Amino acid sequence: MAERILDIHPHIVSTDTERYPLAPIGGTRSDWSKERSVTFEQLAIAMDDAGVAKAAIVHSSTTYGFNDDYVADSIAGQSARFTGVFSVDITRPDAPEKMAYWYSRGMTGMRIYVRGTTMKDAWIAIDDPVIAPCWKKAADMGISMCVNAHARAEGITQLTNLAKTYTTVPIIVDHLGQPDIEDGAPYAHARDFFGLAKYPNIYLKMTPAGMASASKGKATPESFITKLAAEFGASRIAWGSNYPSSKGSLKEIVATLHEQLQPLSQSDREWILFRTAERLYPALAG
Repeated sequence: MAERILDIHPHIVSTDTERYPLAPIGGTRSDWSKERSVTFEQLAIAMDDAGVAKAAIVHSSTTYGFNDDYVADSIAGQSARFTGVFSVDITRPDAPEKMAYWYSRGMTGMRIYVRGTTMKDAWIAIDDPVIAPCWKKAADMGISMCVNAHARAEGITQLTNLAKTYTTVPIIVDHLGQPDIEDGAPYAHARDFFGLAKYPNIYLKMTPAGMASASKGKATPESFITKLAAEFGASRIAWGSNYPSSKGSLKEIVATLHEQLQPLSQSDREWILFRTAERLYPALAG
């Protein structure tokens, strides 16, 4: 029997730039969104082919900035299989109102995008006081907050501050936080990263980008995923394909995922494949 799979990190891009104008955050559009983007319809077909049951589609900040219309329009009437993860301009006074608006459009989680392939340095700290109204709003709404800050040095300090302050908000760390693990097991260089496990509201998003470091230096995917599950618990790890930002077909990405999860128990695999996703995005449950 095939294992159930939920994806909490695919992206979509429309071919209609008039209806959905390009406005990438930071002014630079990501290469993947130009070279290998997929539409909502193409994502659904890829999911069928790869055996992915449901998805929380993450708005592409490097394509549309803070306009989440394409994801919201795409998932309208598709709640049986899809939900969305929106972004807002967290520096604006009306950011909490925007959060409520996108939630009303069927997007049930939020992402704070501060760095990436087009922005090597974070443009704002995720615990900056200006963002506090958004964190408070997330707590009031009962939604998860995904952040793509690196879980190193100041990033760990910021995550710690947030985890202590907003204890009821599930904080999802994109791409596993990309800690320094090239020293290999037992990963002493990433001691502070694994120390985040003490905060029960911190979750990890396992993506191809996040696992890339596990094939560098002395690190191995087997020892890294085993360490992650042992320290954080599989119930705080959820899988996201990062498709099509990550190269390869969705089916190929899923095949690699199954290989990486082989060292874990059936129960741990189920948490990473779908149970944690259902906890973070209840709209995907059932």
